[in-house]
Amino acid sequence: MSSPQLAAKRPVSPALAGPYGHPFHPILVTVPIGAWVCALVFDISSLVVDDPGFLTKGSVWLIAIGGLGAVLAAMVGLLDLFAIPTGTRAFRTGLTHMSLNLAVTAAYAANFFWRQADYGTPDGVATGPLVLSAVSLATLAVSGYLGGKLAYHYGVRVADEATQAHGYQN
Repeated sequence: MSSPQLAAKRPVSPALAGPYGHPFHPILVTVPIGAWVCALVFDISSLVVDDPGFLTKGSVWLIAIGGLGAVLAAMVGLLDLFAIPTGTRAFRTGLTHMSLNLAVTAAYAANFFWRQADYGTPDGVATGPLVLSAVSLATLAVSGYLGGKLAYHYGVRVADEATQAHGYQN
């Protein structure tokens, strides 16, 4: 295994990014992903129930929770990006992953403020914010694919094979 490859497996700061073989970023991304998926489910559900007000309010809260989680995940993810040697395919993939995530987070922030005018109304979510949520979530899926490529294809922050072999011993 080459030295740049080994460098991408080690955390820049174990206290902040997670110890070797246990990165915090994959744990933290579950918050915005889960919150934003649920927000879209609430949005769609608000169009088919008789009293949708609680769903539209819940969706706004879920978007806010997802935004806070995204900020935390981004800070830790940036530390993981710093571990990848610049000028490599893995680094470029990491930059694309980060850029897409920042765009999605900005879109959800805009979506949150867009919804403030209708907050508390008994109506279902408007078409514009619903479409923005769907497009943002689709973009997040593309970014998630790239994050998976970083971990599973390039081995960023994944323990080396010698460490992994311990799990297959009796």
